[in-house]
Amino acid sequence: MTRARRASLLHGIYVIVNESPRVVEIARAALDAGIRILQYRAKRGIDPAHLHALRALAAEREALFLVDDDWRAALAFGCDGVHLGPDDDGFANLSQVRAALGELLVGVSCADASETRAAEKGDADYAGVGPVFATTSKSDAGAAIGIPGLRSIAAATRLPVAAIGGITKENLCDVKGSGVAMAATISAVAGAADPADAARRLLRIWNDGERP
Repeated sequence: MTRARRASLLHGIYVIVNESPRVVEIARAALDAGIRILQYRAKRGIDPAHLHALRALAAEREALFLVDDDWRAALAFGCDGVHLGPDDDGFANLSQVRAALGELLVGVSCADASETRAAEKGDADYAGVGPVFATTSKSDAGAAIGIPGLRSIAAATRLPVAAIGGITKENLCDVKGSGVAMAATISAVAGAADPADAARRLLRIWNDGERP
């Protein structure tokens, strides 16, 4: 798949799954519910078996599959791209990562308009912006920017924006109304008693304007 084709899929609900014994189960539920952007997040180290299984599940459903933090793993395992944060190798030299990954996607965490401008200069494919709301899923997320902050950043960049941080079915309509291309979630799906049902509800809100 070309970079342009991958980039054309950067819209909608973006589900992040943390490494755990249930990671494949949760990912399968989300993908079967209709999610078409999936990120594998393994802060304590990648499990190659899990990564292979997730990549295969995403490929079967023609979904984008990205790896958090490790661009070399994204390349080695044939993923669709990587998401980089400030502490990750390559974040400070996006042009090098961009050249190495070729047709793969590069997403970058951004907290303000100056950081999205740096992401644009480095030829990133999208900006992950937040935290929008307070979140317990990421201990180093920083202060919440709220919907006004999200709207301001989204309007200031040409990059597709993935809003992240504390996004739930209750605030998803406001998030979409800010002008972002994607809404990324961790606990709203992975922490639900029924991840598939939770994913379907988020998709109905995003795609059809259904109220929670």
